Amino acid sequence: MAETPDKGFTHRTIERNVTLLAVLSFVAVAIGGIVEIAPLFWIDETIEKVEGMRPYTPLEQAGRNIYIREGCYTCHSQMIRPFRDEDERYGHYSLAAESMYDHPFQWGSKRTGPDLARVGNRYSDEWHVQHLRNPRSVTPELIMPGYEFLYSRKLDAGDMVAHLTALSRVGVPYTDEAIAAANEDLKTQADPNADASALLARYPKAQVRDFDGQPDKLTEMDALVAYMQMLGTLVDFEAVAAQEEPR
Repeated sequence: MAETPDKGFTHRTIERNVTLLAVLSFVAVAIGGIVEIAPLFWIDETIEKVEGMRPYTPLEQAGRNIYIREGCYTCHSQMIRPFRDEDERYGHYSLAAESMYDHPFQWGSKRTGPDLARVGNRYSDEWHVQHLRNPRSVTPELIMPGYEFLYSRKLDAGDMVAHLTALSRVGVPYTDEAIAAANEDLKTQADPNADASALLARYPKAQVRDFDGQPDKLTEMDALVAYMQMLGTLVDFEAVAAQEEPR
């Protein structure tokens, strides 16, 4: 009676030969990498552009820098995942284009507090100011620390011309005109009495007003609230949803 061939012979041989296993593993990873990476060399853009997206205004960018400095991303993500429960709570799932001008992005890895990707214009400026100054005055059970100092600390954003120049060098499409006017635009956006027509032409949907309730002062609170009030407000998600509906 003929012996049954050992079907596991080849598999065991590979597992017992470290050199052979390493070579075959490398080949498998290389093939997978080529399949994933090679197509990117034949397309012009890896992120589909979405109508409405624009670079941050200088004041929003300054507020974003404060947001990063204070570690807000460690408790609040800015990425809504494509799940029904997230869609119902936070709104349309996040699009890649919404982070295309972020250096670095603020997707986050955990949520001690709610996601903030769509927080813009959901609450009043006064609510944000009070929430940041004394979180428990808004919601008693919050464990978030207070940021009272933002309300009194004068905004020192540095040279925004240099900042926008650096961002333009990594692909953010700031025009020469926007870069040259950066320091002035930062002040204009928080001054309700200033002529903001040029600012609005450069940054559509920019919100121009005194954000912290102190019109005689430009504070870090102004910048942070300006940044938070624009999150999720640039894209028309009803139009995006209509395009995604099956035909």
